Amino acid sequence: QVQVVESGGGLVQAGGSLRLSCAASGSTFSINAIGWYRQAPGKQRELVAGISSIGSTNYADSVKGRFTISRDNAKNTVYLQMNSLKPEDTAVYYCNVNQYGLDFWGQGTQVTVSS
Repeated sequence: QVQVVESGGGLVQAGGSLRLSCAASGSTFSINAIGWYRQAPGKQRELVAGISSIGSTNYADSVKGRFTISRDNAKNTVYLQMNSLKPEDTAVYYCNVNQYGLDFWGQGTQVTVSS
């Protein structure tokens, strides 16, 4: 079992930056991919960025060039650096950890970008 805890959300003005952290604990051996998702009110949850166990990354088109995902395997932590934030980035951001084909989710962290 893997426990996932997100942190780092908050309120920021458009153009600002935030860094989200996703810490995995428990049985973290052989964690595969880790991804950041977000869900805005009335919308479906969508993948924002993902990183594999070997460091390969992928991003949603809407965040390319603004967001950067990184991984510290020693700390079992994944970061999402978000720059040039826009009001449309406002959402609850969730971390997903995939291990042996199972998905583990955190409770989410709110990001609000004011115009």
